[in-house]
Amino acid sequence: MKRNITAIVPAAGWGRRFGCSPKKPFVDLLGIPLLIHTLKRLHAVNSIREIIPVLSKEDMEKGLELIETYKLNKVKRIAPGGKERQDSVYNALRLLIEEDLILIHDGVRPLVTQELVERVLSEINRNKDIDGVVSGIPLKETLKEVTDNGSVISTARRERFWTIQTPQVFYFNLLKKAYEKAYKDKFYATDDAALVERIGRKVKVILGDPFNIKVTTPEDIEMVKYLLKKQLEF
Repeated sequence: MKRNITAIVPAAGWGRRFGCSPKKPFVDLLGIPLLIHTLKRLHAVNSIREIIPVLSKEDMEKGLELIETYKLNKVKRIAPGGKERQDSVYNALRLLIEEDLILIHDGVRPLVTQELVERVLSEINRNKDIDGVVSGIPLKETLKEVTDNGSVISTARRERFWTIQTPQVFYFNLLKKAYEKAYKDKFYATDDAALVERIGRKVKVILGDPFNIKVTTPEDIEMVKYLLKKQLEF
């Protein structure tokens, strides 16, 4: 069965750890803005019908110009950013009336592969017992809980812990319900899966990609540039 799949791409954050100029989504990566790298990769996934980037209000015009320049015709509209990431995604959700699946991917993860996006979508399509799928990487380092002054409280079993990435995918009606419940309870989370989990629904983690880096600091940019160059060599 062919599903309607919309991708929401939050890219409205201030990037406090990154610096102010230029903003992260517009940083140059081998001659192309970071956000455009991300959008182009999602654009190449045939099953995605529409892509909705989320940008701060002052960046929306610039975003539209870039989308026209790079002929990203799956982008039909841009949602305004909110105070927090959660608000930004919800602003995009509110533009939609009825969809089957919503795929959410951070605008500042420009190395996402088409293969990873398709695996996330395939998992939710084939597994009827789950309500959402997220990508992640098993934790390799030892994980300790510590006090504010650095004293160790406990050591966790690291085999139970994963670092979570995007893309993440959920059923539209369920995700919207989870958001509405979160706002009713004044609850905020750092990813969309947490909102779905807290209403008692099942989310599955599948193996992500260690190169699917989220650009957070200027040092991350140098790593992403290096990896992009390596990809272009093959």
